[in-house]
Amino acid sequence: CAVKSPNQKHLSYTLQIAPEDCTGCRLCVEVCPAKNKSQAGRKAINMELQAPLREAEAANWDFFLNLPEFDREAVNASRVKDVALLQPLFEFSGACAGCCETPYLKLLTQLFGDRMVVANATGCSSIYCGNLPTTPWTTNRDGRGPAWSNSLFEDNAEFGLGMRVALDKQHAYACELVRDLASEIGEQLADALLNADQSSEKGIAEQRGRVAELKTKLNGMTSPKARDLRNLADALVRRSVWIIGGDGWAYDIGYGGLDHVLAQGRNVNVLVLDTEVYSNTGGQMSKATPRGAVAKFAAGGKPAGKKDLGLMAMAYGNVYVARVAMGANDTQTIKAILEAEAYDGPSLIIAYSHCIAHGYDLSHGM
Repeated sequence: CAVKSPNQKHLSYTLQIAPEDCTGCRLCVEVCPAKNKSQAGRKAINMELQAPLREAEAANWDFFLNLPEFDREAVNASRVKDVALLQPLFEFSGACAGCCETPYLKLLTQLFGDRMVVANATGCSSIYCGNLPTTPWTTNRDGRGPAWSNSLFEDNAEFGLGMRVALDKQHAYACELVRDLASEIGEQLADALLNADQSSEKGIAEQRGRVAELKTKLNGMTSPKARDLRNLADALVRRSVWIIGGDGWAYDIGYGGLDHVLAQGRNVNVLVLDTEVYSNTGGQMSKATPRGAVAKFAAGGKPAGKKDLGLMAMAYGNVYVARVAMGANDTQTIKAILEAEAYDGPSLIIAYSHCIAHGYDLSHGM
């Protein structure tokens, strides 16, 4: 297919399935907007029996993996069709077929994956993200990828805040060392490192280039400050801290910690994967369960309404808050995530996630 973006008209792309990893959830076929004009009922991507196609498609998949990735600086990250061309650094999770938590995580890694630091609450996401010795979090060809860790159910927000505080301290100390060693590493390089605009992919790539130059210069220095700066040089590149978990964590068991972290004013991004039930333990009612919904411990329908976590966070006045549902509005989902990450302060995204515990065919979830 030809790329229709104005600045990439000379490029083409292909849709390729990983034949031995596809779970058969059908979501890609259901949402595919491209119809086959010569054959009614067919789309650009269709469900077929795996066995007859496995060998040929496995070879195609291997070829696909060796194709060059799209230039991140040339992609308009606010457009759905452009973001779809970016390499995901979250893949083959082992979650339920059709799970709607995983597309949000995949999207995050397409946008910020090579500089993400993730604190993950216990729950479904900690299971499919940390089914060791394997993990769906991966790296790009430069060897960069998200840094992920899981803490307890009740303290994940504080766990992520600790990551933010540590990174801020490392950055502050690295900047202090750059100023102290400016005469040795070069005043021009030092000034560029300290005043870099890292609000775009281009700016981050340029800062990484400066950091690589800095490391080269530091290799010949033996002072304690040069040694410390060599160890902390990567902290000069902007990191994106994400605190991720389900509604059982954010609305219930970890709410006290989440509220505390939002009140600190630090630059953390919170993603709540809201399935509206305790999914990992079998579909029990949570404070995110809407009024009247049937769940375990609410067999006759939940008597109380859904807790308004977003409104409670908005009361602080300095928290970016968004509610998204990828199936309802994919463009708004992307823009909300970009705005949250760009906001220099606490951000909360409540992402509706359809779930097998809702009791319907997830191929229609979107």
